[in-house]
Amino acid sequence: MAKKRIVIALGHNDLGTNLPEQKAAVARTAKVIGDFIQEGWQAAIVHSNAPQVGMIHTAMNEFGKQHDGYSKAPMSVCSAMSQGYIGYDLQNGIRSELVRRGIYKPVCTVLTQVTVDTYDEAFYMPVKKIGRYMTAQEAAEEEQKGNYVIEEAGKGFRRIVASPKPVAIVEIDAIKALLDADQMVIACGGGGIPVMEQGCDLKGASAIIEKDLASGLLAKEVDADVLMIITKVDNVTLNYGTPNQQPIYAMSVEEAREFAGRGHFEFASMLPKVNASIDFVENGKGRKAIITSLKMARESIKGKGGTVISQKLL
Repeated sequence: MAKKRIVIALGHNDLGTNLPEQKAAVARTAKVIGDFIQEGWQAAIVHSNAPQVGMIHTAMNEFGKQHDGYSKAPMSVCSAMSQGYIGYDLQNGIRSELVRRGIYKPVCTVLTQVTVDTYDEAFYMPVKKIGRYMTAQEAAEEEQKGNYVIEEAGKGFRRIVASPKPVAIVEIDAIKALLDADQMVIACGGGGIPVMEQGCDLKGASAIIEKDLASGLLAKEVDADVLMIITKVDNVTLNYGTPNQQPIYAMSVEEAREFAGRGHFEFASMLPKVNASIDFVENGKGRKAIITSLKMARESIKGKGGTVISQKLL
């Protein structure tokens, strides 16, 4: 009998923002993932990289400015570096948790490239903030290089990059082979390394792919039963942050699409999670998506927590 398959997308709240925080956060997260493995799930893990990729980008570029002979690092390289060191902590933390439970299952990180469309409109409307705050002079220098910057009142300027939609996962066959062999896989970290096809070559794009959309694409490609998106709240809510806030425990894809169209979900936060869930659920039979917090993950898979999105209400 085929095992149940789940793709779990971890948010930055469950990874920390610096090295000590990341170690501690991974230890907590590994316990929850260990529960799923012990209960017989095949799992692929996708993680955020928002604080980490910004830290790497700033560090590499500042070093390049201060030392002759060292070049600055493009966004695609920074994304690859973040996948490596977050994956390193995750795979070791999960492996240790499984070994403590007497489960000897390989855990590996696949450095994952995700193709994007060269003509994606997102390249003309960058939204993802990266790196440290800059002075007006530094911001002007960035703009002269063709980069986009945005001013935040009272704080300074920050660089912003595009967030194009993921098109295809380059290493998908390797990821499928590992899952089919009942191994744990960490893939598409930070939404994947954004690349564009140019003939036989893959060229890194100055962009950050939305991690939740990449998670939904991965879940579709590996034919997962469940897409679980971990975030800081227990449930999706209507009228979030208002006195009329209302938690949602279950939605059909039609209801989710209607609520999204009415502007209930924040553009850069909950909306990508809901859109990824809709796309995943309606492109396969018997699938469901769950949006919830790490502490409610196990209860949610049992239908006792979180927000479940399915073809039809159960």
